[in-house]
Amino acid sequence: MFKSAGLVVRYDKKKALNLADDLAEHLKANGLSVYIEDTLVNKMRTEQKAVPLEKMKTDFIITVGGDGTILRTCLSIPKPEPPILAVNMGIRGFLTEVNPEHAVEAVDKILAGNYEIEKCIKLAIKADGTRFPDALNEVVITADEPAKLLYTRIFRNKELIANCQADGLMVATQTGSTGYSLSAGGPVLDPCLDGFVLTPICPLNVFHPIVFPADAVLTIEVSQPRETRILIDGRSSQLVCFGKPGLTVTRSENETSFIRVGENFYHKLRSRLLFRGMK
Repeated sequence: MFKSAGLVVRYDKKKALNLADDLAEHLKANGLSVYIEDTLVNKMRTEQKAVPLEKMKTDFIITVGGDGTILRTCLSIPKPEPPILAVNMGIRGFLTEVNPEHAVEAVDKILAGNYEIEKCIKLAIKADGTRFPDALNEVVITADEPAKLLYTRIFRNKELIANCQADGLMVATQTGSTGYSLSAGGPVLDPCLDGFVLTPICPLNVFHPIVFPADAVLTIEVSQPRETRILIDGRSSQLVCFGKPGLTVTRSENETSFIRVGENFYHKLRSRLLFRGMK
């Protein structure tokens, strides 16, 4: 039984804030303790208990926004992560589960136990002894200057598999395969496929995306330029200098869990992404 819920809301949209107020009241009426991200203080009609996202230890979290709101939440919430019900208030919202008009209905299903949990792998990223935030979608490695080539050597389990000159390299999970990686020419990975995909960004040489099993250890050595930018889930950005032993990407011990109450993965592909307009 869920006894507490957190609310993370895209606060630049009035409709999102109004829906958050309605959800908070509905949850409280059903006996749950409700916590809101501290950035929402004085932005909602009703007063709620406010905590920083980094300290939001609730039984589940409701995000009201788009994919960006979800990714921001997953980067910051305590580990192990509570499951997330994602309400779409964004543009595409592929990661989200329900539209605003069905949000209260979805909460009722959850409280009645009529839901499933989908667990999604995350990527652990390390370089020069530093552990970066885990990626739910992807980690992108580029030069710090636009349109400047990145010269890399790519290893799988310490075995050299390729040299690549490109604007950047991206390693994406199954979840992230429907985002930036797809736009860069990568494949969509079925959620049941336990793996991740390496996708080059505007490669100079012929280099097609490669799918690796989730237990692979991927190492990327950068010979040029000296300064390299690492971007995680489009949110966490850091400038680093590394060559050997390079940046390693592995499956993280952490996961993100989504609460599912409606449409399945391929229905989302048909209705929101690849096959829009096709029945």
